[in-house]
Amino acid sequence: MSKTEVPALAGEDVPAVREVKRAVAGFISEFKGFRDEIQNRFQQTEERVTMLDRKSQLAARPRLAASVEDGAPHRKAFDAYLRSGDDAGLRGLELEGKAMSTAVNVDGGYLVDPQTAESIRSVLQSTASIRSIASVVNVEATSYDVLVDHSDVGAGWASETAATVETATPQIDRITIPLHELSALPKASQRLLDDSAFDIEAWLAARIADKFARAEAAAFVNGDGIDKPTGFLSHPAVDDASWSWGNIGYKATGLSGGVAADNIVDLVYALGAEYRANATFVMNSKTAGVLRKLKDADGRFMWSDGLAAAEPARLMGYPVLIVEDMPDPVTDAFAVAFGDFAAGYTIAERPDLRVLRDPFSAKPHVLFYATKRVGGDVSDFAAIKLLKFGLA
Repeated sequence: MSKTEVPALAGEDVPAVREVKRAVAGFISEFKGFRDEIQNRFQQTEERVTMLDRKSQLAARPRLAASVEDGAPHRKAFDAYLRSGDDAGLRGLELEGKAMSTAVNVDGGYLVDPQTAESIRSVLQSTASIRSIASVVNVEATSYDVLVDHSDVGAGWASETAATVETATPQIDRITIPLHELSALPKASQRLLDDSAFDIEAWLAARIADKFARAEAAAFVNGDGIDKPTGFLSHPAVDDASWSWGNIGYKATGLSGGVAADNIVDLVYALGAEYRANATFVMNSKTAGVLRKLKDADGRFMWSDGLAAAEPARLMGYPVLIVEDMPDPVTDAFAVAFGDFAAGYTIAERPDLRVLRDPFSAKPHVLFYATKRVGGDVSDFAAIKLLKFGLA
């Protein structure tokens, strides 16, 4: 064997050897790609576990809105403002108007973000108030105008040859509902605010909601219209036989402080047929205790309880709303209202809630001055009737 044949026998230039080298190189490349994919999946899994750990470590408390940890800039800024009065974040943010107003007024007020305001509104709606059956509109102005057509077009029969006479023209009335400022002033100690486990938003919303709910519920019924909504019982009440626009018609029971089954029937049919389909009885608990004992001529109770959860009780088939601000069933009291309140009473409000932080006036407590603008008034005087407990 010659020396020139040795390299060939070593396999350096044999085609099979070159093929093996290429196969090994391809395997190494694929293995690196597989290894990179495995590392990527391990990293993703680790990130998911880390996120779950973070969520499990959060305080298990209800939240009115996104948490500060959720990364919303206005949430972090507002939380810092409530806890320490630091408004640097509020002044430095360029936020959308729907989230929080970046403009600071002369009093240093800020608008609450829409999540918190929505939570307060839901609490108000769940409170026993005619808000739940009235017409509620959101406005951006200082008042809300309702245009009401309470007259009819004149008409008459005409013959082929007779001249057509002029008929009556309908008239439109404008009812203006001004918005009034409703305020609440809850307080908390600075030490409590410094506690990171304390849910500031839940506390603030609960205090404000309770204050606002009780104040506006009373105003919608008995408000005199001076720096507050005008209640439907504040308008003049006249005997339904002589009713005119601008007054609330009533039917008297004919009994001194008492009521009979026929009085309820008279009240129902004193209301126009176009309103009865969506009508509701409104009374307080004492009156409800009296009316639920009434029976018709056949001895059947006129009152029936709701058959399902959250379903209202019914009187003569119409739902009953218990509003504790209604008068008690005593002589000369308008203790029962019946009507289509969606047509008869309008509530106008601005959707924003303004909060002012005051750490100085009640040290060591911090005051939160919250204001909301709301108004209400009767928009259709024919849509509501009253039952008067009295002889006339």
